[in-house]
Amino acid sequence: MQDHAIEIEKLRKTYGGTKRTPAHEALKGVDLAIPAGSIFGLLGPNGAGKSTMINIMAGLVRKTSGRVRIWGFDQDVNPRQSRAAIGVMPQELNMDPFFTPRAALEVQAGLYGVPASQRRTDEILELIGLSDKADAYARSLSGGMKRRLLLGKALVHHPQILVLDEPTAGVDIELRQMLWQNVRKLNERGMTIILTTHYLEEAEQMCDEIAIINRGEVVVRDKTSALVDRMDGKTLLITPEGPAPAQIALPEGVTLERRAGGTLAFTYKRRETPANAVLDAVRAAGITIRDVATEEAHLEDVFVALTTSRPTPVEAA
Repeated sequence: MQDHAIEIEKLRKTYGGTKRTPAHEALKGVDLAIPAGSIFGLLGPNGAGKSTMINIMAGLVRKTSGRVRIWGFDQDVNPRQSRAAIGVMPQELNMDPFFTPRAALEVQAGLYGVPASQRRTDEILELIGLSDKADAYARSLSGGMKRRLLLGKALVHHPQILVLDEPTAGVDIELRQMLWQNVRKLNERGMTIILTTHYLEEAEQMCDEIAIINRGEVVVRDKTSALVDRMDGKTLLITPEGPAPAQIALPEGVTLERRAGGTLAFTYKRRETPANAVLDAVRAAGITIRDVATEEAHLEDVFVALTTSRPTPVEAA
């Protein structure tokens, strides 16, 4: 197996630049290596450059400069092999309404030059839960079923890499769970999964590593757990036995929020303030503690912190 499924070096893409259209640099020298066999999250706000990068990887958009290798194949040297190594499930629902799912998969396989003897149409239909709709017109499928069919079309040529572009946008919980079960099965078989999503909780649960893109640059790339750990803030939730006093002397750097039901939320930085210091302050105020809980940082906190400013791009060692 390749060490890296995707290798991107100094990738730039500029749109426009004519007298009528001012230049817009969608990607600004991106460097990114995605490990083979991983589930990798590619996150960023709208307009960050995610779709441009995906379309370049898929061979749908020409880069301005830089180098892209897909499963070891340089796009400029081996364009057919690099395209064959990657399958993309797009965000948009694009399919012929008069094709059945079976026909759509067969046609897609033919476009990729997959011989009839090597096609896995029935296996894919079962995987995506459309065996019972195999011969129904695509126009009669629900929105969720159409999304499943897009996944099937991305798999017909046996790619080593699968890109899921906002795969669960607007779908119900049942379909979302089914999709992730299938994605985990594919990953367990060795397929590399690249995921873009606006559901940060989803990325936190699914992805081994995450890169966050903002304004055409990778602002951070790290293991998911390490990204969450970067947010040093922690909240200690204390439920007192009775009403808390109006004034509580707090250690330096600790803030207090009084929540509904009388809960006291003490927020502090773990590296600067030990939890015992907060508890000592609570006891010193004469508060009897009925219950204690904690709130940890989530990926959403990291995402907001990194995309609401212009941090210096960093790469995990």
